[in-house]
Amino acid sequence: MQVVHGTHHLEAPPGPVLTIGNLDGVHRGHQALIQQTLALADALGTSSAALTFDPTPGEVLQPRRAPPRIQTLEQRLAHLEATGLQLVIVEPFTSALGALSPEAFARRFLASAIGTRALVLGHDFRFGRDRAGDAALLRRALGVRVEEVEARLHGGAPISSSRIRAALAEGHVSEATALLGRPHEISGPVVPGEQRGRTLGFPTANLSPLSGLMPRRGVYAARATVDDTIHPAVVNLGRRPTFDGQGTTLEVHILGFDGDLYGQQITVAFVERIRDERRFEGPGALREALAHDVAVARACLS
Repeated sequence: MQVVHGTHHLEAPPGPVLTIGNLDGVHRGHQALIQQTLALADALGTSSAALTFDPTPGEVLQPRRAPPRIQTLEQRLAHLEATGLQLVIVEPFTSALGALSPEAFARRFLASAIGTRALVLGHDFRFGRDRAGDAALLRRALGVRVEEVEARLHGGAPISSSRIRAALAEGHVSEATALLGRPHEISGPVVPGEQRGRTLGFPTANLSPLSGLMPRRGVYAARATVDDTIHPAVVNLGRRPTFDGQGTTLEVHILGFDGDLYGQQITVAFVERIRDERRFEGPGALREALAHDVAVARACLS
């Protein structure tokens, strides 16, 4: 997959079938859009592409109200590549771009810069100043084929990035998995910790800084990827209240693993929430709880 940062870096209009959006999470709804984009590109004998934005429109136009990102741009691009798209254009969103009328945006970006041959859009797609543009306007302005894809439903309601954020905020990682089509992931390098897990018989890898949206604090069954190998794991995301910890940390206990992980990058995929984080009377009580967490995680992950 080719990635172009800004339409001004396109050497010539590629003339693709194009889908447009923030695509944060690349969830099942986004995947439906992309699959339709691929199918139409194949039918028309042309390439497939997506136009996305970094920063997002909300981060520029309403920074105090902009929702947190589910993914970093790097994670978003990795999941877009996995869909089979041939081209992703990452357009830097600015206040000037947000002030463009829908017609001006369509002419400057979709027609002149990209040479869009056809469009595949979500049913509620809006764009341009005051979000005044829609699929009907694009048909009139560009004279190209525009297909609208109905919302993908889960549990009787549309799948959306906002639903995924809400699920993660409550620790409902299995619901997030159903909406995303895969477990939610957080990545980070392993840094030195205080070695308390090792003294308790449950050595942990401490990750920091972290990339990706944090779910609610607690203990989770997870899968940890190290050097392209996936391991079962128990993850504690929280403040270590038994030891009066300060700040949020992510500690990963990889089941059955014995090795040096310092400096390595670990990706954690959250599978199931086991319990809330809580304070224990001392190391002995915490050790018993950790043993129970491991047993629950093994059952979840088997």
